[in-house]
Order: sequence, then structure tokens, then C-alpha cells
Amino acid sequence: MTKLSVNINKIATLRNSRGGNNPDVVKAAVDVQRFGADGVTIHPRPDERHIRYQDARDIKSIITTEYNIEGNCQEQKFVDLVLEVKPDQVTLVPDVLGQITSNHGWDTVQHRDYLREIITVFKNAGIRVSIFVDPVVAMVEGAAETGTDRIELYTEAYAHGFAAGNKEAAVAPYAAAAKRALELGLGLNAGHDLDLHNLKYFAQNIPGLDEVSIGHALIADALYLGLENTVQLYKRQLGF
Repeated sequence: MTKLSVNINKIATLRNSRGGNNPDVVKAAVDVQRFGADGVTIHPRPDERHIRYQDARDIKSIITTEYNIEGNCQEQKFVDLVLEVKPDQVTLVPDVLGQITSNHGWDTVQHRDYLREIITVFKNAGIRVSIFVDPVVAMVEGAAETGTDRIELYTEAYAHGFAAGNKEAAVAPYAAAAKRALELGLGLNAGHDLDLHNLKYFAQNIPGLDEVSIGHALIADALYLGLENTVQLYKRQLGF
């Protein structure tokens, strides 16, 4: 079954808005695992507007499932953090400074040589590597040439198409990209704008889907439904 990794960035955003340590991000990481999540995801950014670099260190000590750190590997501070903390997986995202949220995948053809180099750094440290890509077969093929272990399909376009009532057309490029990834021996993750409405259909139609990383929608749902219940509801979408 596809694993659910819960991104807890938004919990850190709430904490930072008031100062202090309420809500407690480390406790949230403990709890989402206790409630059934298969992993914890964080995405530290240079301005530390949500997850702080120290959070990444603190969370490492309480992980009982899988730890995934996302971020921009073109920032040396991020690279140093990942090599220090040594999560189970690092997901490389081509963010730019000040970006509100991730909005595109890597051009794995244009940046192939750079990605090969940085991926080798992480793999030599024993860290599984996933790279963020758009659902384009050529980008999947390019990813296979970088030495990455997995790709993470950027699912915003799917979410928009699904919401507009075009779910078959929306999922088609993702299914094609996933099929090619499997042929090339790549592991397959997905994330961005997946929610309780669109997750089940996506998972049912994407072959070989190892893991989804979900943060914003899940935390927003938890405000109304409770965190434990929400984690379980998302898990059920993946169990069909």
C-alpha cells in the first residue's frame, strides 16, 4: 500500500506566528506517527518561516517511521543540514529564495550534470534521494540519468484538473510518467495539493506509487476533524 508521509510545516507556521513553542512541532511529529502516518516530512527554507533548522535536528531523535527532508539543494546550508541529520530520504526541490511554495519540478535534462553531482553527495552519506519532477516523460527519463533513487511527481496540475471535473485527463500524464518511471527502475513518490477529495482517485490510477507527502490540506482538515482522525482518513484513501 502507498505510504503516507505527513508534512508538518504548517504546524511550525502556526507556532512561529506567536512565538514560544505552542504548538510543539516535535510533539506533532511524535503524534502523527502514533496516529498512523508512515513518515514525517519537513521542508526547511532559508528564512525559517515555518520549519527551523533546529527543528530538523530535534525531530530526528523521535522518528520511529521514516524521515523525509525536502528542500533546495542549491543552498549549501540545506545540504549541510541534511548531511548532519541524515534523514531516511532527501527530496530535492528547485525552489528559489522567498518562494511561497514549490511550483515546478526540475528540468532534469538541463540540470542533469548538477543533479548527478549533488545526488552522489547524498547517496554517499547513505541517504535515499528523490527529486521533484513534473509529469513529463522526458523529465522522468532525464531523472533516471541522474542516479536518483526516486522521483516525486508534482501534483498541483492534477489537483486543479480534478477540481474542474476533468479527472481522467488530469491523471493521464501522471500515469504515463509513473509507467515510464517503473520501466526505468525508479521509485515513485507524489505530492502537492493532494487532499481527501482527490487522493483516492490518484492513488488508484498511478502504478507503483510508493509514497505521498501531504501537508497543507491535511493540517487544514485537522482543524475541523482532529489530527488523529484526519491522519486515519487520509490513510483510508490510500487503502482503497
